Amino acid sequence: MPLDPDAFAAYVRNKLPEASDVAVSGVDRIHGGASRETYRLRLAYRADGETIDRPLILRKDPPASLIETERDIEFAAYSAFFDTKVPVPEALWLENDSEWLGSPFFVMAELQGFEASPQGVTQPPYNEHTERMGEQKWTILGEIARADPFALGLDRTFEVVAPEDAWRRELDYWAAKLDRDAEAPQPIMQAVIRRLRRSPPPPPEKLGVVHGDYRTGNFLYDTEGGIHAILDWEMAHLGDPLEDLAWSLNKVFQWARDGRAGGLLPREQAIAIWERSAGRKAEPEALLWWELFNAVKGQAIWLAAGKEFIAGNNRDPVLAVPGLIMGNSQDRAALALLG
Repeated sequence: MPLDPDAFAAYVRNKLPEASDVAVSGVDRIHGGASRETYRLRLAYRADGETIDRPLILRKDPPASLIETERDIEFAAYSAFFDTKVPVPEALWLENDSEWLGSPFFVMAELQGFEASPQGVTQPPYNEHTERMGEQKWTILGEIARADPFALGLDRTFEVVAPEDAWRRELDYWAAKLDRDAEAPQPIMQAVIRRLRRSPPPPPEKLGVVHGDYRTGNFLYDTEGGIHAILDWEMAHLGDPLEDLAWSLNKVFQWARDGRAGGLLPREQAIAIWERSAGRKAEPEALLWWELFNAVKGQAIWLAAGKEFIAGNNRDPVLAVPGLIMGNSQDRAALALLG
């Protein structure tokens, strides 16, 4: 159901009783994303004798979702990292009541004038600045790994797991999702799962914040290669930060098709930047475990996309592509990791 601007204006009047002349305009659906409907809009109102005019992003629960996530987790991540070394938009309102827009949602500030397309990094003028963009991408990821989730208060919203159990929780969840959504046998991924269970990774020294989908395409960048916001925290959780590093190195995200991680930097250079920023080593065997795990996670997501599109539960054409072509790429990436 499209976003009703009048309904959102009524919500704003309820949130800001001091506001007058509330107007919502320019509502535009941003397609893509696995767990939320995303809308761009402008909010204008008068308060304390001033006219306020703000561009906003509204993330709304859809009728059907590929990934089961909690909006309060995503909202908490934005709130925790705002005004830190990890750039994020300002989170404004979290609404769990479906009364206003038909389903729960949250609202944050929109940062304008930037690009987010994963393929955009391969095109002028952005491709002239991939070195700088890559340096920032993995430096920021290191800052996320370094962050203390308890000092940020994220333990009040995120599930706390013992460090030695972090791998099992994630593997159990994504292996079950793979089984549930697969329309055909998955022999490669089942072999990977057996390998992962035979040789668990060493636990992290302490729990860290895991973004859960840290890749080119989930941050805003400018024409000079500057990164201005990390987006899409819907799969954030507490766990081993190596999970994020491994996801960022996934071969299916080599957008430039030349071996550079995320279309930006050679793999070893990206790892070295992350290590320097995170203040820890990415031990090869542990990193390999998490890369293999992320092959399973990725395949589970791509299979869910195809299943939902074919079933008619989600007709966003952007989501048809992963289900049709990413699965084969993810199988080949897993085979390469297995040698």
